Amino acid sequence: MEVLKTFPLGQYIPADSLLHKLDAKAKILASFWLIVFIFLIKLNLSYLFVFLLILLGILFSSLPFKYFVRSLKPVYFLVLFTFIIHFFFGEEGGKVFWRFGIIHITELGIKMAFFMSLRLVFIVMITSLLTLTTSVLELAQALEDLLNPLKYFKFPVHEFSMMMTIAIRFVPTLLDETDKIIKAQKARGAEFGRGNLINQAKSLLPIVIPLFINAFRRANELAEAMESRCYRGAEGRTRYRRTYWTSKETLFITFIGIYTAIIIMFL
Repeated sequence: MEVLKTFPLGQYIPADSLLHKLDAKAKILASFWLIVFIFLIKLNLSYLFVFLLILLGILFSSLPFKYFVRSLKPVYFLVLFTFIIHFFFGEEGGKVFWRFGIIHITELGIKMAFFMSLRLVFIVMITSLLTLTTSVLELAQALEDLLNPLKYFKFPVHEFSMMMTIAIRFVPTLLDETDKIIKAQKARGAEFGRGNLINQAKSLLPIVIPLFINAFRRANELAEAMESRCYRGAEGRTRYRRTYWTSKETLFITFIGIYTAIIIMFL
């Protein structure tokens, strides 16, 4: 339950850095391309240069490294599970170190276990760079601008971006509600994380049920607030703050493109 106190998803850390000042559209495009790029590179020194690029992004974000370490906590189990699956059940290739039935440890399997785990770590750190340096409102507006061409196909772009904004905003709120419920249940003598899996699952019921009730209550309050303010979607709505693509964003995207192209061609 300690992860609730440090879970960074949906959080924005204000700072006066180069990454914070960039247009959110450029950061979304760069993050999307880097995630795709991670699955295109080969199993060699390319990963080192990707890691150096991520470190460079962290440096330009002016944020403590601990925030990015915290962002990995929720996926520790997934990274470990990925490593074990590829380590013991991965592709056969190279030298075989040990074999017992369907379980085998090979040279290629060890490489795949290491690099696939690194991919997950890199993806989480890239998305953390995006969310920690970009406010939810900026993300929503940038997403709406990027999806704007879909309006010609009758896709509800504004409603979709609004839905994503509300969902992201609700994450810290629900985590805070969960923390309060856990503390209240512990004050009543409840114990969590003890016993077998069935008992642990049963112990979560006093948390899940009040959490769902609070979530529905907050959603209803939000719907009533939006309705009372005559919210009717994108029609006739304007923005108080508008963002503009400048030479900084062009230089940023160009740098990312050239850097990744060099890695693909020479490594």
